[in-house]
Amino acid sequence: MNEFSSSSNFARRWVSYRSELKVLDCTIRDGGLMNNHRFEDKIVKSVYNACVEAGLDYMELGYKGSKKVFVPTDYGPWKYCSEDDLRRIVGDNKTNLKLSAMADTGRTDRADILPKKQSVLDMIRTACYIHQIPAALDIIKDAHDKGYETTLNLMAVSAVQESEIDGALEMLANSEVDVFYLVDSFGALYSEQVHYLLRKYIQYAEPAGKQVGMHAHNNQQLAYANTIEAVITGANMLDGSIAGLGRGAGNCPTELLLGFLHNPKYKLRPILQCIQDHIQPMQKDLLWGYDIPYMITGMLNQHPRSAMKFNSGEDAYNIVQFFDQIEEEE
Repeated sequence: MNEFSSSSNFARRWVSYRSELKVLDCTIRDGGLMNNHRFEDKIVKSVYNACVEAGLDYMELGYKGSKKVFVPTDYGPWKYCSEDDLRRIVGDNKTNLKLSAMADTGRTDRADILPKKQSVLDMIRTACYIHQIPAALDIIKDAHDKGYETTLNLMAVSAVQESEIDGALEMLANSEVDVFYLVDSFGALYSEQVHYLLRKYIQYAEPAGKQVGMHAHNNQQLAYANTIEAVITGANMLDGSIAGLGRGAGNCPTELLLGFLHNPKYKLRPILQCIQDHIQPMQKDLLWGYDIPYMITGMLNQHPRSAMKFNSGEDAYNIVQFFDQIEEEE
């Protein structure tokens, strides 16, 4: 190894290794958006086992969806994460892996979130859009008072005015939430924007004794790069999914993230085994990952729903038609 490569390797390790960094795998939760949360138990169990063996810090199993909003016959169990379903997979979870579920603001009944002492869940992550902040803070307070760790995942931040972000962050700094998450819902952000926004998040979070996190989507093949930028900027909670399995273009791949972090507690091989045995075989049916329609919606800072609809239709390979359609709507 020459002097240049040696010094570069040292710098890379110095930047990426921090003992306080935590990795959350959201394969089943975010990936469930591609199959209405109908994962077979063996898939959920395999992801759980891989996360345990790989030494990950958190695993997110799904949503705490309201059955008043989401008809049970239309969705699998991971839309609701009932205690019975959770325990069928993880038992009493006598491991170091912490478990989480997501409360989607306006689509969750707080009564469905049991007190922590009655649940195997450790964290409730609350997702909301900017106009839902007050309602989200009610969910966070309820979860906090029940004994959970909490996060606020402010979605679609790339489409929010900066003054509104400042107002939201001020409210979060004065709330019970533990972690503010920067969420690039549309895969639209570039590294400079991630750096700028995370510095803003940190300025509000650190004086209040809170952490910041990053959840990236891969519409422009920047989920991994933007997560690295988040690490460098100071985010300590990092989301990934195995083989990038997630809504539309997917997320930052957990396996890439573990390779970058150089933390000896993380083991890559169990994740690769899970990909080989369980995740790759689902690719042909679930159709997640980078492709041109998702790239187009990311470049235009749009929700990927139009690309998801296009990809499931008869003209799925006519990408020029999709481009022309989106351009006309713009």
